[in-house]
Amino acid sequence: MFFSGRSAAWHTFCRSGLALVLAASAVLAPALAPSAAEARQPASNAPTSAIQPVSVDQLPDEAVQTILLIRRGGPFPYSKDGVVFGNRERLLPSKERGFYREYTVKTVGARDRGARRIVCGGTQPTKPDACFYTDDHYASFRRIAK
Repeated sequence: MFFSGRSAAWHTFCRSGLALVLAASAVLAPALAPSAAEARQPASNAPTSAIQPVSVDQLPDEAVQTILLIRRGGPFPYSKDGVVFGNRERLLPSKERGFYREYTVKTVGARDRGARRIVCGGTQPTKPDACFYTDDHYASFRRIAK
């Protein structure tokens, strides 16, 4: 047994500690649990209206160039441009896998692809339903106004 060779005081101490942990979890669990309304809302159902808009003329020149390449269908400078974006961050509206595609926005002076991307969604890659810009590698998005 785990407690063999221990004193009676040790056994009492351990049981008291366990009882305290169980009591605290019973008290705190309801406070930490989501409300019924929150539980019914899927976390990936980010409304498009909650994402701040950005106009094309507010974007960096490199982002405008990327938008033009998307509308032309390429050719893209990076091999990963046009790959499926999984929306694992769940910041964009929830759609079926394959709906979103990501494209690199060149970062002047960067030796790699940098953090800037445009993510577009729709059935026709050259005529997307919606596009989003991120300059912090998917930590936040702004919807590109048409």
